Amino acid sequence: MKPEVTAVFDIGKTNKKFFLFDKDFKEVHKEYISFDEIEDEDGHPTENLPALQKWLKSVFDRILEAKKFHITAINFSTYGASLVHLDKNGNPLTPLYNYTKPLPQRIVDSFFESYGPKDEFLNVTGCGDLSMLNSGLQLYWLKKENPELFKKIKYSLHLPQYLSYIFTGVPLSEYTSIGCHTALWDYKRKDYHSWVYKEGLISILPPIVSTETSINMNYNGNRIKIGVGIHDSSAALLPYVRSIKTKFVLVSTGTWSIVFNPFTNQLNEVNSNKDSLNYMRINGKPVIASRLFLGNEYKLQVAKLDKHFGVDDNYHRLVKFNYDTYSEIMQDFRYSFKWESISDQNMPSETRLTSDKYDYSYHQLMIELVLLQINSIKEAIGDNEIEQIYVDGGFSNNDIYIKLLSHHFRGKNLRTTDASLGSALGAAISISDTKLNSKFLKKNYALKKHVPFIIK
Repeated sequence: MKPEVTAVFDIGKTNKKFFLFDKDFKEVHKEYISFDEIEDEDGHPTENLPALQKWLKSVFDRILEAKKFHITAINFSTYGASLVHLDKNGNPLTPLYNYTKPLPQRIVDSFFESYGPKDEFLNVTGCGDLSMLNSGLQLYWLKKENPELFKKIKYSLHLPQYLSYIFTGVPLSEYTSIGCHTALWDYKRKDYHSWVYKEGLISILPPIVSTETSINMNYNGNRIKIGVGIHDSSAALLPYVRSIKTKFVLVSTGTWSIVFNPFTNQLNEVNSNKDSLNYMRINGKPVIASRLFLGNEYKLQVAKLDKHFGVDDNYHRLVKFNYDTYSEIMQDFRYSFKWESISDQNMPSETRLTSDKYDYSYHQLMIELVLLQINSIKEAIGDNEIEQIYVDGGFSNNDIYIKLLSHHFRGKNLRTTDASLGSALGAAISISDTKLNSKFLKKNYALKKHVPFIIK
């Protein structure tokens, strides 16, 4: 008898991955690909949407034809802040505009003149002023700058829902994609913001369904449950929400370090702080989040240290926490590093290294980065009584980072997980009826508890 599996397409900006998970959510098959970006009409790099669509169908059809597995369900996890605009025949009208593409400043100014005050608008929509990362403003831009094209739009779908649409032909919207700093959602009214109605956008935004929704279809002679897709950050959070019974925050580390607090009824005070955001859980409830460009800054500063001290590019991975070095730095602590991609009032006007030893300077770097991380965690926790902190992603394996965090949060329980399957696993779980228990993270995520170091 063929094993029953759930298929997931996990689409990142760089790597496009395909997984099969068994009934215990163990990975039984994986393949991935990457495409060269193409350019939009302005020469800005963007996703090769035709190549992506072709790959999705070819991979899935090949797996079905091989008949090695019995695929019972399929779902889709992708990055957010991206819309696909379809014509009346269901074909994309425009490129998939990259969220790094800047909106014309006159469009942004015009928008806030009409729907401001700016800070008030950003607060109720839970997002910073982030140009095309506020994907809803893309619709405003198209309407004002290209009205003839805008009139041809039958539906505008968020990327996860477009991938689902490729397989179902059913246009839908869901909460996690709407809620990721799109500037579309009014978190206080729990509905689209009034500007969406005033601009007539509601007619091209498909009906909203729960992220747990799936459509039972006959696909190429196979009865398959097809999910509506999920935003990758919300997908990565889901296994924690489903398996942990106490309140927690998740520190998801990588290029961006994002702290998620899914246990709040209050909103972030966003205002002009572009690093305080709100996301949505699959049921529409808000998630407070604070972000920090930690991994990016780490990469930049480590490259400088490597060059300065003439060490191998991988040497930093070998440096372990040393209490004596830490104590020496903290005895007369001063900030040494000037950040390149992070703004911080404590940083000096230029980097000043105070030691001729790499390990010492690396400890100094990690201490200063962790101080930023601590502030980001505190911002996400707010006034909530939260005792559990979970860390996943690249920094979960950094000995100094983890030792310093557990030291600073001595009164809380700090645990790390190996969530390499993160968003893909969350996408599979979101359309599953399986109940998760407290053992799930230990079994599937290599859960580790960390004890603070002893102060001498």
